[in-house]
Amino acid sequence: MDTRKQPWAAHYPSSVPASLSLEEYTSLTHMLQSCCKRYGDKPMLENMGKVLTYREVNDLSEQMAAYLQRHTRLQAGDRVAIQLPNLLQYPVALFGILKAGMVVVNVNPLYTPYETLEQLNDAQAKGMIVLENFAHNLAKIESQTSLHTILVTGIGDLLGMVKRCVVHFIIRHVKRAVPPHRLINAFPFAQALKIGAGTPSFSPASPRSFDIAFLQYTGGTTGTSKGAVLTHANVLANITQMRVCMQAKLSVGDEVAITPLPLYHIFSLVVNLLTMIQLGAKNVLITNPRDLPAFIKELKRHPFTFITGVNTLFRALLANASFRMLDFSRLKVAVAGGVALQEQTAKDWEKATGVPLVEGYGLTEASPVVASNMVDGTHRLGTVGIPVPHTLVKIVDAQGKCVAAGTPGELLVQGPQVMQSYWNKPDETLQVLKDGWLHTGDMATMSAAGFVSIVDRKKEMINVSGFNVYPSEIEKVLARHPAIAEVSALGVVDSEGRESVRVYVVRKDDALSAEAVIAHCREHLTKYKVPKQVVFKRELPKSAVGKVLKRVLAEEERSLPPSSTTTG
Repeated sequence: MDTRKQPWAAHYPSSVPASLSLEEYTSLTHMLQSCCKRYGDKPMLENMGKVLTYREVNDLSEQMAAYLQRHTRLQAGDRVAIQLPNLLQYPVALFGILKAGMVVVNVNPLYTPYETLEQLNDAQAKGMIVLENFAHNLAKIESQTSLHTILVTGIGDLLGMVKRCVVHFIIRHVKRAVPPHRLINAFPFAQALKIGAGTPSFSPASPRSFDIAFLQYTGGTTGTSKGAVLTHANVLANITQMRVCMQAKLSVGDEVAITPLPLYHIFSLVVNLLTMIQLGAKNVLITNPRDLPAFIKELKRHPFTFITGVNTLFRALLANASFRMLDFSRLKVAVAGGVALQEQTAKDWEKATGVPLVEGYGLTEASPVVASNMVDGTHRLGTVGIPVPHTLVKIVDAQGKCVAAGTPGELLVQGPQVMQSYWNKPDETLQVLKDGWLHTGDMATMSAAGFVSIVDRKKEMINVSGFNVYPSEIEKVLARHPAIAEVSALGVVDSEGRESVRVYVVRKDDALSAEAVIAHCREHLTKYKVPKQVVFKRELPKSAVGKVLKRVLAEEERSLPPSSTTTG
């Protein structure tokens, strides 16, 4: 696929080749082994002050693979879940599972026992690696799953003997952050590594490019989560696409990446961890970015060159005086993803750091990146950029016909990073994979030059008296109000089937009234777009990466009174 023939190709950096070679590696395992051999004793990971080199990560992941292959009932192709935050154990577990020829299933540590059970059973997971802090939730559902291999790790397991003992004492006995639990099939993670190290006959599996690497579950922010089947080739393609888009600014073996977003999320996993491995970068894993003082202290310790995040995280950093005093002289690339980037955030970031905050767009079903503003300076504020190399997009109407430049329609994607299917969901697969195109369900526009702007989710679009209303447009207007910290809009249907707009608002100033919110909207929006109801909230429910969980807000709809203002 030579996307140089597309209009957006004129905006690629000169370092992007006319066509990409997607066959450099046969699998993610092959890529890791090659990079670990190439970069050897260069630092690969750092967390809580502990550094692991490429060679050490390669050795530890082989020990994990040896244990899984030779000392458990797991077989090649079995699904193994990981329920860990950003710790050194995560990459070791990830690469160990892949080297054993198995499939990774990322599970959000914040999930309830019910949500965890639903995902484990849907994936038919046979094994799991879990942090002891969450093991009590797993214990509640273990008997209802197919799990027969469970490895339990403590936060300090890979921090070295002295620090491990100190951290474990504080976590377990001072903070009491490890609730009592009893797992029938559990075994210590650290002990598994020791056993794996004593398995000399082990040799890593050799997955094929079309073998499944991940069952990566969609965020479930608007409905039931589904497992996207991502092969080694799918993920390798997106790694290559991201690497060539950033190589105009980033150098091999010279980068320090900051990873505050959870690695179990596809954006952080591919863009931060896997792409940075190809570049021989050092990756600083931030376990709890919500602890801003500790996070900023880490930023101060590292002359970082690359950082990713979501709008809410960047806003929180910019509001902190200590952050604004950091040395940004080495920073080269800052990328926003996951949720929409507000224009004011981008402007404030560039003013504070001197480096543009570029926005991209992706989804789990595309491994994940589809489009991005280029880091060489070719970016347009308010857009998610242009399709990444080897990727085609088009905007279509309800009949599937391409619309004119600047006209909203559904965004369709074609490229080597697009998933194979939804796991065990043929009907849902047929709804999104049609005629060789991934139907994203996102409403977008595309300029004549190829820059894409996301309008909203197709499913979230509100129909007011026959007019289409995009929640993001209302949210953008209200985000500019000086007394509003956060806002989310969605459609509500009354007893007569009429839909109207309701907004959920987190106030900066408690004096802000519903009338003032509506008056602000009337000033900036057409009458039918103005909300009929305003609900004040102390906080909005969010996913681990900062996406507002609109399905949770929608569930509250039934209990709310019909008045125009409610405080919750």
